[in-house]
Amino acid sequence: MAQVYVSIGSNIDRERHVTAALDALAGHFGPLVISSVYESEAVGFSGDHFLNLVAGFDTGLPVGELAARLRAIEHSNGRVRTGERFSGRTLDIDILTYDDCVGNVDGVSLPRDEILHNAFVLLPLAEIAAAEVHPLLRQSYGSLWQAYDRPQKLWPVDFIWGGRHISRSQ
Repeated sequence: MAQVYVSIGSNIDRERHVTAALDALAGHFGPLVISSVYESEAVGFSGDHFLNLVAGFDTGLPVGELAARLRAIEHSNGRVRTGERFSGRTLDIDILTYDDCVGNVDGVSLPRDEILHNAFVLLPLAEIAAAEVHPLLRQSYGSLWQAYDRPQKLWPVDFIWGGRHISRSQ
């Protein structure tokens, strides 16, 4: 079994799509480790704020099959892949890491570059996997977050999933 971390984001009917993503991931992969849910401004375009989080789980699927499964979840939630790269979306689920895999695996670049560039990816990843080590940099996600210095605003929000608070605003 491989340990996987994925990022989840939505800025269209956000709560419904994030909930649907968590339901689908838990249904396919079993127990999830889930970060707090963060709201952030859109990056790269002018649009509604996003909800973002990171989930971790174990899978026996190879990377290509996992990526296809995640695309199917996005598609079932109305994700449209035509149009501008930086635009609003119902649901975005990206593989951040797959064990310690590095490089292009089944068309997926691992580890995902966004880990190092976007606070809305690195902070929730550091929250649930602080001691885990970035497979290229050999630094923990906790230390990478401590050194992060890009000006991106994000804040935790109240979010209930499966009848429990998985996230609370400050």
